[in-house]
Amino acid sequence: MFDLKVSGMTCGGCINAVTRAIQAEDPQAKVQADLATQVVQLETSLSKEQAAQLITDAGFPVSA
Repeated sequence: MFDLKVSGMTCGGCINAVTRAIQAEDPQAKVQADLATQVVQLETSLSKEQAAQLITDAGFPVSA
């Protein structure tokens, strides 16, 4: 499990887009996002770098 700082999430639709991006590669992944802190918590078999790239590709820049 790890956290990523994700910019640009403003609503539930944004969270859904991030979740879909991760679950497209790891259907068993668990994704929790906090709009207030812009932090996404992931429990996935993907590496942190893979997850960050998928989220960035979905249109949400990852800063950490």
